[in-house]
Amino acid sequence: MKKTTIQNVRIIDIPKIIDQQRRGNLCVIENNVLPYSVERVYYLFDVPSDASRGGHAHIACHELLVALSGSFDVVIKDGVNTKTISLNKPNKGLLIVEGIWRELENFSSGAVCLVLASDIYEETDYIREFPKFLKSKT
Repeated sequence: MKKTTIQNVRIIDIPKIIDQQRRGNLCVIENNVLPYSVERVYYLFDVPSDASRGGHAHIACHELLVALSGSFDVVIKDGVNTKTISLNKPNKGLLIVEGIWRELENFSSGAVCLVLASDIYEETDYIREFPKFLKSKT
């Protein structure tokens, strides 16, 4: 696994088209927005406000997290540093690279988290225990 840090995690601006007739806005995620091809799309919804999701790192997969509706916090860890990023705008996505632990928490009512992943689901790509994650960073 590459020696990534939380400095490798960044907010991606998703192009937003504002309708001049006030019929709503449109966001577009095409090949030039992400540094990878999307192989899997999934979303989280109806997450209770006191629940958390994530709690893992990926060995190779990159993911873009977008708050399509509502808000939630993403706690990222690189083994040394920890940072919390609040997502609450559908035209901003959080790009999480490989080797970063993530936990999603504080879901608002009606929150929907869209995830665009660089790889299909592979259980072997997950590190699900924090002590093993810390060991992988040394």
